[in-house]
Amino acid sequence: MTIRLPDSKGGFRAYEPREEPFAATSGTPFTSRTVFSAAHVVADPFADATPDSPAAVDWDATLAFRRHLWSHGLGVAEAMDTAQRGMGLDWAGAAELIRRSAAEAKSVGGLIACGVGTDQLTGPATLDEVRAAYEEQLALVEESGAQAILMASRALAAAAKGPEDYLEIYGHLLRQATEPVVLHWLGPMFDPALEGYWGSSDLDAATDTFLQVIAAHPDKVDGIKVSLLEAQREIDIRRRLPQGVRCYTGDDFNYPELIAGDDQGFSHALLGIFDPLGPLAAEAVRVLDTGDAKGFRELLDPTVELSRHLFQAPTRFYKTGVVFLAWLAGHQSHFTMVGGLQSARSLPHFARAYELADGLGLFPDPKLAEERMKNLLSLYGVTQ
Repeated sequence: MTIRLPDSKGGFRAYEPREEPFAATSGTPFTSRTVFSAAHVVADPFADATPDSPAAVDWDATLAFRRHLWSHGLGVAEAMDTAQRGMGLDWAGAAELIRRSAAEAKSVGGLIACGVGTDQLTGPATLDEVRAAYEEQLALVEESGAQAILMASRALAAAAKGPEDYLEIYGHLLRQATEPVVLHWLGPMFDPALEGYWGSSDLDAATDTFLQVIAAHPDKVDGIKVSLLEAQREIDIRRRLPQGVRCYTGDDFNYPELIAGDDQGFSHALLGIFDPLGPLAAEAVRVLDTGDAKGFRELLDPTVELSRHLFQAPTRFYKTGVVFLAWLAGHQSHFTMVGGLQSARSLPHFARAYELADGLGLFPDPKLAEERMKNLLSLYGVTQ
């Protein structure tokens, strides 16, 4: 049996779906790497909401997906950009997500870290207001018992006059943090409002400021998450980190080589692509735990084509592909997103994502995925 899929040139091709899913093993703890999946939120499809309304979240399905990730041994990076922070999920929704997910993590013994930002600020803000917004979110995350991830702030990017403002704000927050945090550098390809972060559009100068923040407070920085989609820059930064400060790759284009590492070090992982790749990614890391870097690459390298497809420009809309695959995989009953973001990608994009994910065996029930893909195609007027 084949399925008729549209291509990017206006034509169609016949695709024969895979019959058996990838077989993952048990969720035993990892020993060689710390691995987080940045998890998406599941919208409530029955809420009478508009794109401008507060987010309507299906809490049961959202928490069930986190239990799925934990069951495979992955940590959950909560309330990050994958969860549509700043793209549908407001601070009130993110705060509720953090509280609920942190409580769920405690109940199942799952690893969790949560995003701390300034998205309660909805207009121009002063540096004092930016600092206060960060403080409010940091306090909530720490009270929940989760590790804090200091996210890049649109408000700070707009208010800062130069590197010294970043040094002052981050220094203040790190001195205030009760436990070591993860610093997150998100590039403008993920969020155009973050252009010039760390006080310069020159990445070399920005890197120097970033490292200066860490060097001044190494005891308060567990690690850094770098999302610039430049493998060599991440490697260069990784080699300049103080002893004991980890690098968590956020590079959804080059993650296999960065996690595998070289004779001078390696990256841990905090990745949005590990949302759809969960069981397969976990299996690859367990292979790496045995010292088999070649076997790790053999499992993970074939996933890069899918990741590059989902994260293609405009990169910030990768969440649409992530949720689409979660629907096909049966992790949620519908393809609806907070803010109506399910409309952000084209039908040929979805068709190629389905084809690549199916080829990797990512769907626990390939027949269900095929049926749902055909249903979507029929809504667009494609007959089989």
